[in-house]
Amino acid sequence: MSYLSHLNCPECDKSFSADEWRTVCPNCGSPLLARYDLPQARACLDRDAMTVCSTGMWRWRELLPVRDVAHIVTLGEGNTPLLHAPRLGELLGLTHLYVKDEGRNPTGTFKARGIAAAVSRAVELGVLGFVIPTAGNAGGALAAYAARAGLPAHVFMPADAPQSNQREVEMAGAQLHRVNGLISDAGRESARLATESGLFDVSTLKEPYRLEGKKTMGYEIALDLGWQLPDVILYPTGGGTGLIGIWKAIDEMQQLGWIARSVQRPRMVCVQAAGCAPMVKAFEEGRDRCEFFTGAQTIAAGLRVPKPLGDRLILRTLRESNGTAIAVSDDEMITARAQIAAAEGIQACLEGAATVAALRKLIASGWVKPDECVLCLNTGTGFKDPL
Repeated sequence: MSYLSHLNCPECDKSFSADEWRTVCPNCGSPLLARYDLPQARACLDRDAMTVCSTGMWRWRELLPVRDVAHIVTLGEGNTPLLHAPRLGELLGLTHLYVKDEGRNPTGTFKARGIAAAVSRAVELGVLGFVIPTAGNAGGALAAYAARAGLPAHVFMPADAPQSNQREVEMAGAQLHRVNGLISDAGRESARLATESGLFDVSTLKEPYRLEGKKTMGYEIALDLGWQLPDVILYPTGGGTGLIGIWKAIDEMQQLGWIARSVQRPRMVCVQAAGCAPMVKAFEEGRDRCEFFTGAQTIAAGLRVPKPLGDRLILRTLRESNGTAIAVSDDEMITARAQIAAAEGIQACLEGAATVAALRKLIASGWVKPDECVLCLNTGTGFKDPL
């Protein structure tokens, strides 16, 4: 079923078996990436047949890490719409503006994709339960998918996380641990429990498989654009898994021959909150790692990540794509969210609205041209936001 071949460290290039429970690289601490036998997949897979015979995220199952279909844990994730936004585009001075609305996923955010892949693979590897630190939405997703799998989950969440996220965790039967502090503080407590209990830690990029679920956004974008790619993709970046995953999907599709090598890859844009912008600072200073962002504060809970584990992968993606990193204020997010709803009827989350606020700045600076094809990722429904 799956062409999964091994796990690879993108920093020290060590390879590991994909059929053992792995976290980060034991040699250098980097996130591990799932690798596939793409030459064999290219020879055997029919791109068009895959898109006709099934729908949703698991239509790409041969390029996802679950070997036996019986282990797939699903709530119907994926297959979210790519919406042309002509009225919003007119307001911004763009002809070809699109919004991919991840708010249509189960649990209301893109987190459903990554958690579905991670939980499914963990079930296949025989784990007995899960722990996760979260700003909110990933915890709700884990609670739901763990319940679907019939396994326990412990969710560590900042005490000031949105009440909607806290309620969905408890309603799904997971154990909610409220932590005084940021997601980094929640991460330390979560890691402690994982070590003590032997439960599977599905922290962002501390296991290889959430990234694989997120990459399916990239496959869907190409499919919906007729196997072409936008000129620019703006992504709200907290942990950065989605941005890294889309870039990984584009590389895989070109190796598979699904997208011609001659097709120009999109310029990737990392969008952060002005009150928590470690990646923007590192990008602007030309570094390959970011520093911990002291005093992180923003109303967009998903962007309040003071030091992403995948910082090197994020920065590498931006530079390989000739992309950029940009920060926007909370007020700019709120204004953009109202504009998106009024112009297109899309109820975007604050994180998704941040991409439109950033786009306005990039157009004003001339970095984005009026005739370019631009895609903004709305990573969740606005109905879960506290405002």
